[in-house]
Order: sequence, then structure tokens, then C-alpha cells
Amino acid sequence: MKKTERVEVYFANTKVGRLAQTKTGICAFEYDADYLTKGNAISPFELPLKNGVMLAKRTPFDGNFGVFDDCLPDGWGLLLLDRYLQKQGIQPKTLSILDRLSLVGSTGRGALEFRPDQSTMSDDEQVSFAHLAAEAEKILQSDTYQGDAIESLYRQGGSPGGARPKIVTKYQGKEWLVKFRAATDPATIGLIEYNYSLLAKQCHIEMPETYLFEGKYFGVERFDRTPDEKLHVVSAAGLLNADYRLPSLDYLQLFQLCSFLTHNAQELWKLYRLMVFNYLIGNKDDHAKNFAFILRQGEWHLSPAYDILPSDGMNGYHTTSINESIIPTKEDLFRVAEKSGLERNKAITIYQEIEERIESEKLNH
Repeated sequence: MKKTERVEVYFANTKVGRLAQTKTGICAFEYDADYLTKGNAISPFELPLKNGVMLAKRTPFDGNFGVFDDCLPDGWGLLLLDRYLQKQGIQPKTLSILDRLSLVGSTGRGALEFRPDQSTMSDDEQVSFAHLAAEAEKILQSDTYQGDAIESLYRQGGSPGGARPKIVTKYQGKEWLVKFRAATDPATIGLIEYNYSLLAKQCHIEMPETYLFEGKYFGVERFDRTPDEKLHVVSAAGLLNADYRLPSLDYLQLFQLCSFLTHNAQELWKLYRLMVFNYLIGNKDDHAKNFAFILRQGEWHLSPAYDILPSDGMNGYHTTSINESIIPTKEDLFRVAEKSGLERNKAITIYQEIEERIESEKLNH
């Protein structure tokens, strides 16, 4: 493929700015002059609305800005992309960040699009989940497998994040992310995640619509899409330039971020409920990319929750500490709430409500 020298960034068909790389591989970004007069900062800390060229840091995203790294595949998506490129006779190591953003093009998470657009994505509603799941399992099990479904998985995948195999598909006129099991997952992982999504809704956690395809494959409606537009989404990792592969945040920092972006106590309570739910179900894989913020009509909100099910995290500890503890107690949750300006008694009441609901579900099963 032709080397990409410069990438233009678009949001809702409006040019946001341009992205290039220095000789040392550091990304440089500059907002478009027209966008500066009417747009929103796509990443308020890293890329505030201002004139001039801004340079990314070398770490943790290899010279990329966090907001653009969010658009790139990681985990499964990165493995699949590299395997697809190899099948096309392209060595993945030869691709720059700009090349990879160009491959994402108009198919990435959130609203940002990149031109030149070298993306390829299928909008076929007729897919064989069983076949693609089996092929995904073979890809995970072999470093050299070049099966016939690699191209199909790539075209159905967009640029997914996370470790588990997944595809994007259309269902009843909407876009859904459908997950398959990873090598270490139990055979019923789809049903397990679906049940936890229902439990989260019962605990008044804001969740996208979820569905169990063919009674086996967990699907979640994309919350970065509406019938009329794409919505801009940035993870906490992208906003704070935080390494999601390692423990790098405390929940108190997430609350501070939420307060700064949203200026809305209701959004803080949404985050509090999510923290309590993660704590009570034992979701310790609560890393910086598993929290995100979404821009709706010019205002930031905490995004709907995702990837919430029991997980051991790193060495059995919470990846995001709670009140600076990786082995927190419920008192640590209350202290985070208090330090964030939330009422302690209400925090305790919500905790008890969620705990009772979770315990009730355990008894019912």
C-alpha cells in the first residue's frame, strides 16, 4: 500500500484538522482554522481548541495522541489486522501510525474519520456467527493460520478494541457489536455477559441494548451510532494519556475527569453506580480504556457502560484502584464519593440497593 504522508481528520463531514509525523515518529496535529471557530475540542486536555501545531508524547501510545489511538484496533482487532495485512503480502511492521489510521478510515469507533480512507467494511446482515466464531478460534490458536475467513472477519470487524474476537453487524437496521469467545473463556461466556448486562440494567446502570444472538453470542448495540449520526467517544485512557495496559488510574481521578468534562452531578452518580457494580460483581478488569465519555449536542456525558462482567484483572487486583487501594473495602467506595462531592448517605443507600439486587439474582439462580 502507498505510504501515507498526512492524514486529514473529519467529524460529521467537517474537517477537524490535519495529522502528520515528525522524522522521529511523533504525531503532530493542527486544527483547521474554520473548525476552531465552531467546533468542540476533540480531546480537551491533549488537543484544546487553539491555533498552532501540537505534538504528541512518545508514551504511552508510541508517539500518537490518545484520542486517535482510541480509533485504532487493539487486542483482537490488531491481531486480525496484522494477519489480514500479511495475507495481502504487507508486513505490518512497515506501517506507520498514519498508515493505520488511513486503514481505519471511516469505519472506526466514535465519530472521527481519516482521509485518505483506505478502509473496507461489509454491511452484510447475513453472516454465519458459528463459522466466524470457529475461524476466530483458529486464528487465536495459531500464529500462522491463514484461513479463508480472515478477510471476512476483517471486513466485518471495523477496528474493534478488546481481547475477545468480535464483529460489527447490522440487525434490525441497527449496528451491533457481537462477541465470540476467547481461548480462556468458558463455553457459555456469551450467556454470562448477557446476564450481567441485564443485571446492570436492573441496578440502574446506563447500558446500551443487548441481545443474545442465536442464544449463544453476546451482542451490544453500538452507542456511538444513531440513525442520523456518529457520536464522538473518547476513553479515559485517550483523554488522560493513560496506559490502559497497566494500572494507571484511581477511581477518584475518573470522578475528577467526569466532573471537569460534564459539570453534572448526575453523571457523577452514574459513575458511582458503575464503580459499585464493578466492585460487587468482582470486575477487576476496570482499566482506563473501559471507561469513556461521549459528546452529545456539544456536551460531554459519561458513556453507557460496557465490558462489565467478573474478571480477575491483573494478579487478582483492581486495575483501577479505589481510594488508592487495589484491595478496597466498601468504605473506600464511600470515601471516593465523599471526596468527589457526593453525599455519603446517598452513596451508602445506592450501594445497599445494588448489593441487594445482586444478592437477589444469586439466590434466584
